[in-house]
Amino acid sequence: MKEINVDDIRDAVKTLCIEANYFLPADVREAIVRAEAEETWPVAKDILEKILENVEISKDENVPMCQDTGMACVFIEIGQDVHITGGSIGDAVNEGVRLGYSEGFLRKSVVGDPINRVNTGDNTPAVIYYDMVPGDKLRIMVAPKGFGSENMSQIKMLKPADGIEGVKEFILKTVKEAGPNPCPPVVVGVGIGGTFDRAALLAKKALTRSLSQRNEDPFYRDLEEELLRKINELGIGPQGFGGKTSALAVNIEKFPTHIAGLPVAVNINCHVTRHKEITL
Repeated sequence: MKEINVDDIRDAVKTLCIEANYFLPADVREAIVRAEAEETWPVAKDILEKILENVEISKDENVPMCQDTGMACVFIEIGQDVHITGGSIGDAVNEGVRLGYSEGFLRKSVVGDPINRVNTGDNTPAVIYYDMVPGDKLRIMVAPKGFGSENMSQIKMLKPADGIEGVKEFILKTVKEAGPNPCPPVVVGVGIGGTFDRAALLAKKALTRSLSQRNEDPFYRDLEEELLRKINELGIGPQGFGGKTSALAVNIEKFPTHIAGLPVAVNINCHVTRHKEITL
């Protein structure tokens, strides 16, 4: 049995909150570099160049890439042979978020009640997801989620008779209606199957998969590539000014579902698709 103290979890989350907001993942940066190299529309090319310049400034000067430093979404995989000591893991995560957003000079964007809307002042509470897995490791991923893109996300309970064409139509419609609002080029996370809530979680987790990694299932891999091509044919382009690249990737995750259902969730992320992880 491996013991992990909550202080180590707190410190890890604090660091991840800061680094996720300062440093763009290499796979996302590489996708933007490719898009810039392939772009022929001068306005779109200039915007992509400015996005890359912003990424470099953020990295070199240790400042956030975007003023919306997001709501902290924290994914935790707990090995079944891990024993958490010294307190509550949930409290440790939230303390890490509080410290990270304060010490990292990150905008505090969380309100304590969705109707009364009084800012909590420290970006807590985080949205925490726990998974129990084999082994004696604890994996923590922090994925700050800005709401310019989150607000463009949708979920729909399709009927089985809608089939794959209905799935494609809904995904494309969601991205088209989002237009320039989520700061394209976007990353599109899609969850298919499960229940209403599981489909949304699948879509959220899909955004944390490397953009260079396609779905292992050949059917869904082909579907990702087809949807990416069709989204880019919409002509939305970087920041909505037109061009070849409206999306950097479409990542699809699936789960078994009920005979009467076909849930589909689309979680859109801006070009600053942030996530950082550590294994303790």
